[in-house]
Amino acid sequence: MRIDLGRRADYAVRATVHLARRAGSGRSKAHEIAADMEIPESYLPAVMSTLVRAGLVTSTAGPDGGYELSRSPVEVSLLEVIEAIDGPIEASECVLRGGPCRWEDHCAVHVPWAEAQGALRDRLAAASLAEIAAEDAALARTSDAAPE
Repeated sequence: MRIDLGRRADYAVRATVHLARRAGSGRSKAHEIAADMEIPESYLPAVMSTLVRAGLVTSTAGPDGGYELSRSPVEVSLLEVIEAIDGPIEASECVLRGGPCRWEDHCAVHVPWAEAQGALRDRLAAASLAEIAAEDAALARTSDAAPE
């Protein structure tokens, strides 16, 4: 089984981590976000517009414009970012039988699978962009200080 992010959600997480690191320092231009987080610049506007529509990011046009988080990084969870792009994290097919998962006629794997899914959602909801940005900065300092 694979648990990974699709390309758009991956780029959204990277972009919002950049914005979280810059919170309080003004807006970030798309080309700055793309260069800093290794996101194709041509792909970024579509991701950012989805985050704007979800209310997680604000966008300001013009020479002094750019993007910034709409709330403090402490208040934005990793789950919100991922679900803004990919939709709710939930199994839509029955693990054993295939087809739609029906609560009234669930399979033997249903309960543990739903519990694991809930644990994943809970952990992503508990991870704020502030935490992730701080950890990312700490890891960058560690790798910069490592001898070559």
